[in-house]
Amino acid sequence: MDLYNMRNELNGGKTIYDLPMKVTYYARVSTDKDEQAHSLKNQIEYYNDFIKRNKNWTYVDGYIDEGISGTSVAKRDSFLKMIEDAKLEKFNFIITKEISRFSRNTLDSIKYTQELLKNGVGVLFQSDNINTLLPDSELRLTIMSSIAQDEVRKLSERVKFGFKRAIDSGVVLGNSRIWGYDKAGGRLVINEKQAEVVRLIFEMYATQNIGVRGICSELSDRGYKNTHGNNFTSTTIRNILVNPKYKGYYCGNKSHKIDYRSNNRKYFDKEEWTMYKDEENVPSIVSEELWDRANYILAKRSEKVKLKNVASYNNKYTYSGKIICSEHNCSFQRSLYRYPSGNKEIWQCRKFYERGKKGCTMPIIYTSELNQIMKECYNEIVTNKADIIHDLLKIYSSVSKKSNIKEDIAKYKVEINNILKRKDKLLDLSIEGKLPDEEFETRNNIFNEDIDTLKVKIANLEEQERKNADIEESVETLRQIIAKELDFESGFDNTIIDSLLDRIEIYRTEEKNIIDVKIYIKVIDEDLEYRINRGRKNTSVCNKQYT
Repeated sequence: MDLYNMRNELNGGKTIYDLPMKVTYYARVSTDKDEQAHSLKNQIEYYNDFIKRNKNWTYVDGYIDEGISGTSVAKRDSFLKMIEDAKLEKFNFIITKEISRFSRNTLDSIKYTQELLKNGVGVLFQSDNINTLLPDSELRLTIMSSIAQDEVRKLSERVKFGFKRAIDSGVVLGNSRIWGYDKAGGRLVINEKQAEVVRLIFEMYATQNIGVRGICSELSDRGYKNTHGNNFTSTTIRNILVNPKYKGYYCGNKSHKIDYRSNNRKYFDKEEWTMYKDEENVPSIVSEELWDRANYILAKRSEKVKLKNVASYNNKYTYSGKIICSEHNCSFQRSLYRYPSGNKEIWQCRKFYERGKKGCTMPIIYTSELNQIMKECYNEIVTNKADIIHDLLKIYSSVSKKSNIKEDIAKYKVEINNILKRKDKLLDLSIEGKLPDEEFETRNNIFNEDIDTLKVKIANLEEQERKNADIEESVETLRQIIAKELDFESGFDNTIIDSLLDRIEIYRTEEKNIIDVKIYIKVIDEDLEYRINRGRKNTSVCNKQYT
C-alpha cells in the first residue's frame, strides 16, 4: 500500500492497525551497561510480539543500535541501513519508542522522517503519540524534537557545571589510566610498583643525562613493560615527564567542549589550566625540585630540536643560509623564475620577499652565476687543494666512525613492529565495542603517522648506508672521490658547500648590470672578490683583481 492510499484510509476513519502494511521497528540504547542491555532486550521482545500480533501487518526484522548516543545519527549503522532499506521498499511503516530514540537532534528527526515519507514510509513514535502518516505530525514532531534537543543541551550544561564543581573541589577527573596511580573516590592513590618506574624515569632524565629514547631502551633492558605488556614509547615517557600530577599538583580545565552537538574541543594554553599543589588528592611521586629540573632540561632540548629543524630546512638547497645581503645583513631566499626556455633558480634578499622593492632593491642572483663563481674560486685555491682533501677526509672519516646506522635501522624496525601490535589491539577493542569509532580512528591515524615517519627515517638511513659503503672502501678511494668532487664537473652539492663555504656577500654597484660578490672560504683567511657582468648576450664572471 502506498502513502497516498494509506492517508486516504486513515482520513476515512481507519486506524493504522486496519491497514495491510510491512512493518518493522527501530530500537536503541545509548550505553552498554547491564540495565540498558536489559532494556534493549525488553524492547526487542515487545516489538516482535506487538507487530506479529496484528493480523494485517507483515513482520520485517527490526533495526537495532546498541551503546551509541542519539545526539547524531552519523555512527548509527543500523539506523542508516534502515533508511537505505526504506528506499528499497522493504517495509512501509516503522515503530519506535519515542523521538529521542530516533534522534535528539531536531534537524535530524525532521530530515529523516521527511526522507522516509518521500519513500512511502511512515513512523509511529509510540510514547509521543506521533504518527507521521497524519497531516499534523510534522508540527508536533518539531515541537517534541525541540524539547528532546533542549534536554541534551541541559544535560551538557549540567555535565559542564559538574566538571567545574569537581575542579573547584579538587576532585580528580578523567580515567584511571595514569601510570603510577590508581583512582579511588575522586582521589589518586600511589601504585608503588608503577611509581618505582616513574621515579626511575625522572632520575635518569634529570640527573643521569639520559634522553627519552635512552630511557625507553634502559627500561626495556631492565624488563619494565607498560600496562599492555609492551615496551615504553618515547611519547609515554614525555607525557610522564610533563605531567604536574607527579609532583603533587592538581591539574584540570585543560580543554572545553565548544558545542554540545559536536565533539570539537578547545585546548587551553598551560597558563589557563587550573593547577595548584594538592598532596591530599594528588600525592606526589617525585619531588617538586626533581620534576622542575627534568622539565627545564626537556624545554631546553625541545628548543634545540626546533632550531635544528629550522637549520635543516634552511639547508635544503645548496646555498641556503649562505648568501648575505650587504645592506640588510640578512640572508637571501630561493625562488624559481619561469622562462619559456625553462625554470631558473634565483636568490633575493629576504626583505624583498617581505616588502617588495620598498624592502630591498639589491639585484637577484642566479644559482648558475654562483656556480660559475664557486668554480672559479676553487680553481684559484688549487694550491690549497691537498689541505682541503685532508680536512674532508677527516670529516668523512669522523662521520663514518660515529655512524650507528645498522643499530638505528634495527631499532626503528622494532618500533614499527611494536606499533603494529598496538594497532592490532586497538582494532580488537574496536571490534569488541570497547572503543568508540572516533577514538579508534584518531588513535589509529596517530599510529599510521608514526609508522610513516619511522619508514622515512629507515629509508634515509639505508640511503646513507649505501653512500658510506661507497666511500669506506679505502683511504685512497676516498681521496680520489673527494678530489673528483672538488673538480665540480657536475655542479656543487650541499656537502661540499657546507664543508668549505662560510658565506657569500652580495654588493650593489653604480652600474645596473654589474654586481660585486665576496666569497669567504673556511680554510682561507682572506675573502675572495668576484664580479658578475651581465651583458646583453651572455653573463661573465671574473676575479675583481683582474678587471
